[in-house]
Amino acid sequence: MTKRSPIARRDFIKTAVGAAAGFAIVPRFVLGGQGYTAPSDELTKAVIGVGGMGKTHLTYEGSRLLAVCDVDAGHLKEALEIGGPGVKGYKDFREVLGRPDIDIVHVATPPHWHALISAAAAEAGKDVWCEKPMTRTIGEGRRVVEAVQRRGRIFRVNTWFRFEDDFYGFGTTTAPVKKAVVNGLFGWPLKVTVSGVTGFDWKFNWSGKTYLPPHPVPPELDYDFWLGPAPWKPYHPHRVHRTFRGYWDYDGGGLGDMGMHYLDPVQYFLDKDRTSPVEIEADAPEQHPDACGSWRRIRMRYSDGCEIVLDSENRDFNAPFLEGPEGKLWRGFRSDVPDIREKLASLPDPEPQVTDFARAVRTRRKFALNEENGHRSCTLVNLGKIAVRLGRPLRFDPEKQIFIGDEGANRFIDEPMRSPWKP
Repeated sequence: MTKRSPIARRDFIKTAVGAAAGFAIVPRFVLGGQGYTAPSDELTKAVIGVGGMGKTHLTYEGSRLLAVCDVDAGHLKEALEIGGPGVKGYKDFREVLGRPDIDIVHVATPPHWHALISAAAAEAGKDVWCEKPMTRTIGEGRRVVEAVQRRGRIFRVNTWFRFEDDFYGFGTTTAPVKKAVVNGLFGWPLKVTVSGVTGFDWKFNWSGKTYLPPHPVPPELDYDFWLGPAPWKPYHPHRVHRTFRGYWDYDGGGLGDMGMHYLDPVQYFLDKDRTSPVEIEADAPEQHPDACGSWRRIRMRYSDGCEIVLDSENRDFNAPFLEGPEGKLWRGFRSDVPDIREKLASLPDPEPQVTDFARAVRTRRKFALNEENGHRSCTLVNLGKIAVRLGRPLRFDPEKQIFIGDEGANRFIDEPMRSPWKP
């Protein structure tokens, strides 16, 4: 099967960015001249990866779908039927990025594609809505941050518990937790225990299989393109659609899939959006080199003594979600801090966040969960994955974003990509 160059299709980046250099960092809809769209009109978008998750995002408020893209002809056909007239289908995402009439690219592929497509979209002058986890490795996350900021793009990760929805079954958003923490109601440093008791489902059934006999590739799937930068391995249906999360090459099991949903809000209220833990250790069975397995416990400690404990076994059934030297907080917003709700009512609210993506794009203001803090919360997930795979304590430098004195761990920061794809 023919392999595709990352800059083939007649140098799509040169076409999309170089030829349109005059608006490389300004969205199409705020420019005059050919292709101008009034700011009152809908933004235009494309969805790349229209399997189970991608199909749910073909429409959302403030945007008009122009293109869908998938390497599975069956997925593409279904998405085109949903999209209706005027929506064009593609197999190669580079053709989508070459269209100057698209403002937003929604990346809903498996995670091993997230970084490559997000960075290429930013370079092509697009704003990016990326599914979680933001990237499969720490190094990929750094490169997305660099590309987005270099081109002045707006970026969001598709998880929202930092700013809306019932948080961990607390019966409230995360805002009151943030307010209590920043005002010192629990003291400092803090320990946060994330477990099934506090609302987390680690999806252990999303582990991989250790024996996958080769199967014929279905005619509708371009399996070589689906693998893309990942190592070549014989096709098996469990390796792709829906169950791909069980393999290290594409994701990281239940932790890779769900971790950002529940770790990002913790990072937010601990005020760790610009840093990472310095110590990580995992209690887990020996892991298979291909298939993700289960784990029991992961502990992460920051330089100031704050800790995050991921308890997959619900070992500490009665443990509070959050505890510090001055008090504790349990699910249901139960606390041993006297009159906590009355105290919170008298305190200032957290700083407002831009939580409407269309508004962020129009105003060029960072979305609440953007490339920078999103990378740090995804790094929590990737640190946990590496600790589980290696089965030994790790020390991490949050500034340099490398492991200290552990070359084996550092090999997981920038894993090789299959030729001809490059980081």
